[in-house]
Amino acid sequence: MLAASQPKLMSGLLLLSYPLHPPKSPTQMRTAHFTQLQMAALFVHGTRDGFGSIDEMTSALKLIPVKTELLPVESAGHELLSKRNEDKLPGHVVEAFRRFFESI
Repeated sequence: MLAASQPKLMSGLLLLSYPLHPPKSPTQMRTAHFTQLQMAALFVHGTRDGFGSIDEMTSALKLIPVKTELLPVESAGHELLSKRNEDKLPGHVVEAFRRFFESI
């Protein structure tokens, strides 16, 4: 919400496991400020995140009037990091962040 109300504070956003809604409450979306965002945003989201599915995230990103990208993390929940991906995920996110912001 700060990014929407004070856009000059940052030139881009990296959002890790953005909570679209409380678990099991998909009608309580936390996206009202998305239409006001004025900076590019990279979202990293687990495919098993209880705070929003990949489909819900994809739909929500359409509300943002500037460039966005979604980096899905296979088999990850809201915590993203697991024993299976702890060696590769941080570097993968950094590389995706670098590529995304170089392209804007």
